Amino acid sequence: MSLQTSTTNACSATTGTAQVRRSQTAAGLVADAELPPGEHFIDGAFRPGTSGPVTEVIDPCTGEPVASVADGTVTEVDAAVAAALAAKEAWGRLVPKERSEVLHRIADRLAEHSDLLVRLESANTGKPLMVSEDDVAGTIDTFRFMAGALRATTSMAAGEYAQDHLSLILREPLGVVGVVTPWNYPLLMGAWKIAPILAAGNTLVIKPSEQTPLTTLKFAELVADLLPAGVFNVVTGRGSVVGQRLSEHPDVDMIALTGSVNSGRSVARGAAETLKRVHLELGGKAPVVVFDDADLAAAASSLRAAGYWNSGQECGAACRVLVHESVAAEFTELLVREVSTLVVGEPGAGADVEIGPLNSKGHYERVLGYLERAHAEGIRAAIGGAALEGPGYFVAPTVLVDVPDGAECSREEIFGPVVTVETFSDEAEAIARANEVPFGLAASVWTESGRRSHDVASRIDAGTVWVNAHLVLANEVPWGGFKGSGYGRDLSVYALDDYSRTKHVMHSRGR
Repeated sequence: MSLQTSTTNACSATTGTAQVRRSQTAAGLVADAELPPGEHFIDGAFRPGTSGPVTEVIDPCTGEPVASVADGTVTEVDAAVAAALAAKEAWGRLVPKERSEVLHRIADRLAEHSDLLVRLESANTGKPLMVSEDDVAGTIDTFRFMAGALRATTSMAAGEYAQDHLSLILREPLGVVGVVTPWNYPLLMGAWKIAPILAAGNTLVIKPSEQTPLTTLKFAELVADLLPAGVFNVVTGRGSVVGQRLSEHPDVDMIALTGSVNSGRSVARGAAETLKRVHLELGGKAPVVVFDDADLAAAASSLRAAGYWNSGQECGAACRVLVHESVAAEFTELLVREVSTLVVGEPGAGADVEIGPLNSKGHYERVLGYLERAHAEGIRAAIGGAALEGPGYFVAPTVLVDVPDGAECSREEIFGPVVTVETFSDEAEAIARANEVPFGLAASVWTESGRRSHDVASRIDAGTVWVNAHLVLANEVPWGGFKGSGYGRDLSVYALDDYSRTKHVMHSRGR
């Protein structure tokens, strides 16, 4: 994930007043005929909801509805789980080559419709086109990687570990997996779950966020003829109904969620009754530790992307800078200069737009609440710090300075285009401060000392630690956190481990 550097100055470095670039055409990003059915996808076909109520899908650039989608109930969840249960044996017994070929065909189908998926994702979420393009490319690569990885899994060698007994280790599918995905990366986070779950031989029922269901439903429409009926199912609706039933359902063998800490707690509680496996990828508050020997210009340039990608609605965002006090003023000046060049606007306003709106009115108000409380506490916005004029849920790219240790804005996940800057005096303090938040998803260390980089990275409590970089991801390496950021791993062969079970078969061969 990376923002492209733009030469367009959409923000005044002196006043910090951003302007939202608006689309100059009345035509939307997608035509009505390109929208997916606003129904559930169960047992290989779309079907209407049984309850009648629907949820309006809102364009966050304008606050206006773009589609409506059925609200799921326990009835739809039970039907989808029954379909997945009926399909699991045949799908799980396919040899790896056969499942791999299906995943490759899915990747090919997505690539054929990548332009539509990009436009649909931006229309639903307000993402700049460059962000949606990155999401769709990552989605396709996720399926291609898992298609290869499932054919090359490894485990402990068969052997005689007890006298006259041969041990074999088998890797088996879990069965039916329930999936709950978030609103910030609807298609990409869906792929991070769907691809390894299918690759490992499982069937699934997925609940996309009720705010951003369109690309998940379009995915179902595009691949409907590639997967056997019942292998992949979508039930739209609210987490309190659909997600809760998935977590509690006795025929669901595992529940996998990417979302908030509160959502993770709710899912884990629901899963406890049936003792099903739980996979949680939750929030983050990534510390960016900048030492006095760091390349400050490179760090500031990197944070221009890593702190504000997807409007900061990114759990690994470089949102909490801890910079050595001797270089704090210089670094802050460089960072503010970088942030002042970010282009804010609607996705239809140009390919160089980098910052879009926040996803919903509720989240927009939540982020503004953090900024208002920070201001009341005497924390200063060196740039940004407020909502932007006009329709939609736009917040100016913000750098907060004069942030004391323990401030709310530096400890809680704001999940918006907001980066805080704190100072430290020595290495021990930097490490202690980096680890003091309840999250442990990601972090970065900036230093020219090789020894320091190895030592400090090993002492930071995070699932991913970058050195002189931030928010660089690849399908070959795992993604997941510690502490309040959850457990389980997305991406890489470790995801296949998460969605599989191992069985030991021992044969007596004494004669």
